[in-house]
Amino acid sequence: MKNLMSKISNFKLSIFIIALVLVFAVIFETFQQIYFVTRYNIVENVSFFDVLKSQLNSWVIWSMMSSVLFFYTKSQSTKKLDNVKIFKYALVIFALVLLCIFIISLSRLLYSNDDFSFTLLIKEYFTFFMFQKATLYTLGYIAIAMILHLYFENEKLQIEVQELSELKLTNARLFKKLNSTIDEKAKVLNIKIGNKRKIIPVEDISWIEADDYCVKVHTTTNGSYTMRSSLKALEEKLSTNFLRVHRKAIVNMSFAKELHISGSPNLVLENDMQIPVSKSNLKTVKDFLN
Repeated sequence: MKNLMSKISNFKLSIFIIALVLVFAVIFETFQQIYFVTRYNIVENVSFFDVLKSQLNSWVIWSMMSSVLFFYTKSQSTKKLDNVKIFKYALVIFALVLLCIFIISLSRLLYSNDDFSFTLLIKEYFTFFMFQKATLYTLGYIAIAMILHLYFENEKLQIEVQELSELKLTNARLFKKLNSTIDEKAKVLNIKIGNKRKIIPVEDISWIEADDYCVKVHTTTNGSYTMRSSLKALEEKLSTNFLRVHRKAIVNMSFAKELHISGSPNLVLENDMQIPVSKSNLKTVKDFLN
């Protein structure tokens, strides 16, 4: 919604600037004509509005021709601005000025009392309006081309920013999704034995018991290794398949084959080792097995 409002605002601003340029050009030329008429006594008692009315027809034609410049600038907005593109702009503006002056000259000749003559059209009317209006019309078209170019460039940048913003959101969602699926739990335990390190795959561990300030890691090969750690610290590192069944024991439930609940509850592992299950953890074990 914010981006849409921004585009509308920029479009209105561009139209306002173009309209302001047009009004300035009309008023400037009107005062210019009044100066020449008064300076050389061409017509007596000429008013501002009389001259303005005679100029409006020409500027209406000029404005209609500027629509060609609008569509041309829009078609060029996807291309990089370089010397070739500037040269093409210059050719289009030059052609529009010539065509505009030709149409104005033809309309003035048709509405005059002179007999129509192509020679008269070129030598008198076209030449006169070329010297009178070519510079101002060219400057006006250049101003419009620059304003439209900046507008379409800004519009293109807004689209790119929006696409980048959507891409950022998509990447953030993908990262969150992938991050939630990645198993960050330990795959191995690194146990120091003397001056060496013993790497034990987690999947080979059957259960872990507390041993004072250390823990004893029991493996499926019946080997046991002492590791300086706590059950709580290991419980956070190991996968959810490792279950705390007692304050002094964590069991790899992949190796549990039976749960005895009569008398003192205990888990029987595949190697027939019996691990006591505390009453506070019994429900957790049952839920896991269910």
